[in-house]
Amino acid sequence: MPRPKPDKPWFAYLAPAATHAPHQAPKELMDKFKGKFDMGWDAYRERTFQRQKEMGIVPGNAELTPRPASLPAWDSLNDDQKRLSERMMEVFAAYGEQVDEEVGRVLGYVGTLPDADNTMILYIIGDNGASAEGGFDGTLNENAFFNNYLMTTDDMLDRVDEIGTELHFNHFPAGWAWAMDTPFQWTKQVASHLGGVRNPMIVKWPARYAKGGEKRTQFLHVIDVAPTILDAAGIAEPRSVNGTAQAPMQGKSFLSTLPDPEAPEVRTSQYFEMVVNRAMYKDGWWAASLAFRAVATGAGRLRPAQGKVGTLQPRRRFHPGP
Repeated sequence: MPRPKPDKPWFAYLAPAATHAPHQAPKELMDKFKGKFDMGWDAYRERTFQRQKEMGIVPGNAELTPRPASLPAWDSLNDDQKRLSERMMEVFAAYGEQVDEEVGRVLGYVGTLPDADNTMILYIIGDNGASAEGGFDGTLNENAFFNNYLMTTDDMLDRVDEIGTELHFNHFPAGWAWAMDTPFQWTKQVASHLGGVRNPMIVKWPARYAKGGEKRTQFLHVIDVAPTILDAAGIAEPRSVNGTAQAPMQGKSFLSTLPDPEAPEVRTSQYFEMVVNRAMYKDGWWAASLAFRAVATGAGRLRPAQGKVGTLQPRRRFHPGP
């Protein structure tokens, strides 16, 4: 990263692809998480939910949704399945920590630059919601899932110590993906529910917003990030780049929400769709149509006519709406 000139604005974009498969990490980080997930995904999801309540991330009266019937209970797994699943989750956690460490190095460097407090940082974490594409037992190669082949514990157990190295394009079991998406239902690919489309975002700009540590609940979409950066820099949206006309940006700047937790939402509606799972956000309400379950047996068969429709208010509570 070249050292910016003090009198000239600069922009950097870092995309580490985390925590998308393959999940790989240095051995010392994987060892650090050894035994940290032996409670299993059901208990881990409950613990996460309680921490979220304590931190004020979810309302105190929120109710945690049950495990989908298509996912096995942790206690129903045999010892070999648990051993394999624990290893895959340890690797996933180590991967996430390594990325945090490397991002920390970048931010540490940014902190040494002139006028560092006047640098706006946006950190978006995750992979559209955690992915269930590892199948029920996980996989040594994510491409097996896309070819409709689900690896079994017996296929993988003799290579358990290789998981997390460059030898495999491994991915963890769907049960862990569901736990990582706490407090929401479902996982990546299920765009009808927040577990399939929602990621946390951290914004820091000390020169403009000195408080820090506050939470915002206004609904946003990733298309709102670029207009916000332009707004912060005082740059008009480009209508032409190198002589090529540009389509107008559909996003909106959310700078107004940063100093004021009660500021009106800049995005009051948004449509989502993936493999026939559909959702619509509108004025604090979420309408969901579930037709394709990424973690269900026979998930490749789409049945839109049998989809379930429901509503909720994601900004205020996680109970079903009327």
